[in-house]
Amino acid sequence: MEKSLEDQLKDLIVESLALEDVNPAEINTDDALFVEGLGLDSIDALELALAIQEQFGVMTSPDDERNRELFFSVKTLAEFIRSESDAS
Repeated sequence: MEKSLEDQLKDLIVESLALEDVNPAEINTDDALFVEGLGLDSIDALELALAIQEQFGVMTSPDDERNRELFFSVKTLAEFIRSESDAS
């Protein structure tokens, strides 16, 4: 069975950011990824954006005002990837 986009993103977050003490299955789809959630920072955001670009072919611009919303949670990232994939 193929993994959902959300589960693929959880795996990608853990692998690309080398979060060895985090189990992808324990990441809540709706929880914040930064600060209070997983505690990611701006460097993590850049690395994650590159990993998403590589795996899904979806790019964000570093100065996009929506980045804070797009990278808020696994759910918002999945919605963004789906919308970009549908647009192309």
